[in-house]
Amino acid sequence: MVARQAAFAEESAEAEVLYANLEKMKSLTKKIQTSMSRLDVSGRTVQEAIGPIYGNTQRLQTTNTNVDRIMEAIERVRQPLDMRNKEEQILRERPDRVGLGQYIASIDRTNRALKAMKSSGMRSNQKAVNELGGLLQVGSQNLQEVFRDIVRQDSQPIEPLQQIMRGAEFPMISTNKSAELRTINTHISNAHAAPNGELSPSAKVYAQERGQYIQLSLQNLSAASLSTARKVNADAIYKPGSNGIGTYCAGIQGMFTAEYACICEIFSRDEWGAILAATCSAALQTFAGTLRDLDNHIKANMLTDCYLAYEIVELVSTTSFHLEDKTGELKHEISDAMKPIRETAKSSLTYLLNDTRTKIQQTMALPVDGSAIPLTSEVMQRLQLMTSYLPPLTSIMRSLGDGGWTNTNTANSTSSLPTLKSFDVGADGQQLFAHYSMDTIDTLLSNLENRTRSLLKGKSLQGVSMANNVAIVERMIRSSELAPLLANTAQPKLEAAKKSAKNTYMDGWNEIFKLMQDVTNTAKAPRPPSTGAAIDSAALLKSMSNKDKDVIKEKFKGFNLIFDELIAKHKAFKMEGEVRKQLGMEVQKFVEPLYARFWERYHEIDKGKGKYVKYDKAQLGAIVNAL
Repeated sequence: MVARQAAFAEESAEAEVLYANLEKMKSLTKKIQTSMSRLDVSGRTVQEAIGPIYGNTQRLQTTNTNVDRIMEAIERVRQPLDMRNKEEQILRERPDRVGLGQYIASIDRTNRALKAMKSSGMRSNQKAVNELGGLLQVGSQNLQEVFRDIVRQDSQPIEPLQQIMRGAEFPMISTNKSAELRTINTHISNAHAAPNGELSPSAKVYAQERGQYIQLSLQNLSAASLSTARKVNADAIYKPGSNGIGTYCAGIQGMFTAEYACICEIFSRDEWGAILAATCSAALQTFAGTLRDLDNHIKANMLTDCYLAYEIVELVSTTSFHLEDKTGELKHEISDAMKPIRETAKSSLTYLLNDTRTKIQQTMALPVDGSAIPLTSEVMQRLQLMTSYLPPLTSIMRSLGDGGWTNTNTANSTSSLPTLKSFDVGADGQQLFAHYSMDTIDTLLSNLENRTRSLLKGKSLQGVSMANNVAIVERMIRSSELAPLLANTAQPKLEAAKKSAKNTYMDGWNEIFKLMQDVTNTAKAPRPPSTGAAIDSAALLKSMSNKDKDVIKEKFKGFNLIFDELIAKHKAFKMEGEVRKQLGMEVQKFVEPLYARFWERYHEIDKGKGKYVKYDKAQLGAIVNAL
């Protein structure tokens, strides 16, 4: 019991100690709360005092940052202005005085500064931008003058004939100068961007200087082309290669090709075509003017100088094809220059046909000896000369179409640019030329046949005249380049024409046929056979009446008169060798058997006295064999 009370007493003491500590904790907590309240009040007081000071500090820091940035901007603005003064001293001098490399470097620095100021967008920089732009313009102009001077050094006019005759290369700008020009052009182009479709300033300078060089170099060839076209003899037919246009085309081809190579060394690829066209423009204008003058000359002398038109078409087209192959340019420009000549060449085909027709129709007299007219040889000579110009004629005829040369208006013919293929003669080209040649020959012979019927009296004379002209045509075909071209078309028509002429000539001998017809009826005996056994002329005549004998006598007398007259005419006619041989054979085949049959029957009519029977068989045979 005592022990239990002692334990309770001990626990009670501990509880009292705990309560005492608790009271102390409560007292301490109240003190802390009081201190926190005072600290809170003090903190708010400090914040209210320090807050404005902190805000001012923040604003001061921002201001300082802005001031620093402004100072940097001012420094950047001052740098180009300071640089302008330095670069101005360089750019206003001539490049050859300060050195081309240093001058170009100055332009590059100025150009970069100008771009930087433009990109800043600051209005305060506008004056400086204008000043730098003006300074850059001065520098660019000075570079252009240097560019011009360098180009001029290798742009002294030359005499292209020397290069052509020697087969030498045409002069070009040297490699070192090309490198200098390329560098200068690059910096000028960077300083001045040309608008779309326009050349850069340096390209314009190049085109002007080199264009003048080419034009002056070629002017003598232009003058030579015109002077060699002048005719000493108005009737002289143009001879291939006698005009200077071939040399002129060779000069153009050589100089333009060399110029394109120079351009490729200096300018960028996308500029090559435009610069070449601009550089060659003046020379091409002179060339076009020369071709127009030649065209007028050809039109005034179409019959003799149309061949010059064909030659020009071939030469100029070949030049165009070569330049297109080497440069890819100038085809349209050259084609435009050639167009008047090409149109004249087209119209010449119709003109020559009409001229042949008109001259024959206007002929008021034909040779009374049956000889061929000079026009036949002239027309065939034209066709012979045309064989020397088959490539251009083929191209022209293809553009007209088969038979297009018979139209008086060739405006409907195709006007497309000639191609290299169109100058390939080939089978179809030969056929077109053969058709034109036969149209020409048909026009000649058909109109001539009509005129012989109107102007010449007598079938024999008409036949001889036509036979002679056909013989001239056939001979001039056979002895020239026309032979293989007209082999399949000419001969059938010529054979028909020869047969018609022969028949017309032999119509004049029909009177002999009428006289030699044996229509006499015997009174006492049947008519002897025409062939077979020998005929007894005396017996046959004895069986005939006096009236029938008188008829036979008149026939012999009529034959003698007509035969002598026809033989005299035949010998008087002027015949080509082959015509005389052909017609002589025809007379022999016609007259000799006819007379022989008649003579065998009735030669005893005058008992060999020759009063009526002037020729025996042998005598007549000798005469007709000698024709």
